[in-house]
Amino acid sequence: MDRLTSHIDTIAGNCIAVRLRLLNRVVTNLYDDALRPLGLKASQLNILIVAAKLGLARPAKVCEILQLDTSTLSRNVERMRAQGWLEVVPDDDARAQPFRVTSRGMRLIEKAFPKWEAGQRQAEALLGEKGIALLDKAAKKLGGPSADR
Repeated sequence: MDRLTSHIDTIAGNCIAVRLRLLNRVVTNLYDDALRPLGLKASQLNILIVAAKLGLARPAKVCEILQLDTSTLSRNVERMRAQGWLEVVPDDDARAQPFRVTSRGMRLIEKAFPKWEAGQRQAEALLGEKGIALLDKAAKKLGGPSADR
């Protein structure tokens, strides 16, 4: 039993995945709280931003960029389409229909920007300059975005 207890203590105290998930939840909540008055979540804003940058967003590309599974993206796109923020564009491949941001979605991005900035400031205060630099370094190493500073 002592060996098992040791394993439990080691995992509980050292698991990188647990710490990253905790950090992700805490930081995401900062953005979600800031965006809540608009009825928007950080995950939805990320999809809107990627779609706006792509112009015509193909689901596979959005999933690749945001590291989402297709069912998560599909569920979010459907909800956002129902809100009038996205529109599906007819395509020959009905399984992977592209979508784009509507004018209503673009107005939402405009309204969301100051709210996003508030969440960003809170996240920066929480992480500090050194934490942000480490985060940027890790993201860049993994091929993800690093901040434009």
